[in-house]
Amino acid sequence: QVMQFEVFTLLPEVFPPYLESSILQRARQRGLVSVNVYNIRDYTHDKHHVTDDTPYGGGGGMVMKPGPVFEAVESVLGLDARQADPRPVCPIIMLTPQGRVFSQSMAEELSHYERIALLCGRYEGMDERIREHLVTDEISIGDYVLTGGELPALILIDAVSRLIPGVLGDPYGAMDDSHATGLLEYPHYTRPPEFRGWEVPEILLSGDHGKIEKWRREQSLLRTLARRPELLEKIDLTENERIFLKEHGWQNQK
Repeated sequence: QVMQFEVFTLLPEVFPPYLESSILQRARQRGLVSVNVYNIRDYTHDKHHVTDDTPYGGGGGMVMKPGPVFEAVESVLGLDARQADPRPVCPIIMLTPQGRVFSQSMAEELSHYERIALLCGRYEGMDERIREHLVTDEISIGDYVLTGGELPALILIDAVSRLIPGVLGDPYGAMDDSHATGLLEYPHYTRPPEFRGWEVPEILLSGDHGKIEKWRREQSLLRTLARRPELLEKIDLTENERIFLKEHGWQNQK
């Protein structure tokens, strides 16, 4: 089953360079992922294709008008938000700094849908009636401000797509990524075994896969402890792992 993204934006030209590269390009060519990008300006009815206006009550900046956004989404998804219970055919997500902060667990949650709609805001934001009567979810990619929702949409598409079976060459590739297990990922090394006097850890050259897996797990624990210790409170650790971490200075709150 293909994962289908419907993207609504004022800047459709932003998307092709990234979507036509690397893993996402191959996923689209193989029919695993589909990304349809719609220009909201195409759903206006005036000569100049105006999609924004000044805010009621005054203040700086412009606000995206509700009409073109509603018409674009309803036309593509085949719904009518004026119904008492429009029952959206898929999640309709507004990319906004006011949304819940995107995480790996949210990417996994979204990967189970067959279709996702993404609304990319611009200017000072969207008319509040879009938030109240059209979207089903709001997502932020972090506590900072960007000029629009296009980059957040690409981030979401990338993070969700790599969880679709067959998208990555290694079927287990996404399972070891940072945050996929709740921990930061262990260090990676490749050839040559010695570079400028810096050597690859001997255990990785040993061929003992059991010891290598144990080392990698310990390195993930130590890296998480050093860089994101709060993550350790959210995952299930074995008693041996708790002892190992405490030996390296972890002071858990539980």
